Amino acid sequence: MTVTVAGTATIAEKLDEGLAAVERVMLEATDSQVAVLRDASRHILGAGGKRIRPRLLLLAYMALGGRDLERVARPAAAIELMHTASVVHDDINDHGILRRGRPSVNAAWGRTFALLTGDFLFTAVYELMAPYGDLNEDLASAATALVEGETLQAVAVKDNDFSRAVYMRIIALKTAALFRAAGAIGAKLAGARPSEIEALSDFGFNLGLAFQIVDDILDLVADEERLGKTAGIDMDQGRGVAVALGADNGNGRAQAGDPLDAIKRGMLEGDTIDKARKQADLLVDVAVERLGALETSPATQALVELARLVVERES
Repeated sequence: MTVTVAGTATIAEKLDEGLAAVERVMLEATDSQVAVLRDASRHILGAGGKRIRPRLLLLAYMALGGRDLERVARPAAAIELMHTASVVHDDINDHGILRRGRPSVNAAWGRTFALLTGDFLFTAVYELMAPYGDLNEDLASAATALVEGETLQAVAVKDNDFSRAVYMRIIALKTAALFRAAGAIGAKLAGARPSEIEALSDFGFNLGLAFQIVDDILDLVADEERLGKTAGIDMDQGRGVAVALGADNGNGRAQAGDPLDAIKRGMLEGDTIDKARKQADLLVDVAVERLGALETSPATQALVELARLVVERES
């Protein structure tokens, strides 16, 4: 990406500047006097990650003329910390032992300290957002949706009711709501008009749906080294996009005694994965179309590139 923004800096350079500020804020926010909380938080944050959500917030802000990236680093960091807290808790529930290419907090520190680390990261979110008034409503709604989505997922697995409709409702809550909040918060920080806030909220929401579908595909087809986390958990636990689409086709529900690898092989040999990829592509197209409500700029072009990256990634 070589498009330019104010002065001679490129959008990529400005984005890197903003993301560096986000990293600094996250380290400061997790500098606990309790060593295990500090060390476990730094462990998961230091592993890196795609930082898709803060990227979205920063680019939404820049797409509407925002220039002070230091000003928006705290909300962008809060978005990423909320996501990180959720994956720390996920690894407890899923018994995941690998996350972002490192041992999960659960594997390295055990269940109790992983639970407390996730709680600590959640509380850091609200400390960071305290000065931002009404923007807390966007993030609080996303946090509520995240927990509701995870709970609905557990219920659907327990009841053996993981249909496509249920799956889409789950990912709308557990993933897309936080993406929507990132788009909305970035727009509001730039002083956007209601129509612009709506456009970037919709962009984020559809991008979040696509992101989760691709994530679930990769859980099925990618190896752990490339994926950077424990693979195959969705299929093991009777959930994910392949299970949802397979259930709608009448072949996604495991019968008692069915070997797991046979179920997985059936998914891979059929058209389930292709259908899921097409759904993700369609959602990204919808997301990009919503950007038509904004004035074309290097930052909106960067948002389009971010959307394409979501569906084209291999990890």
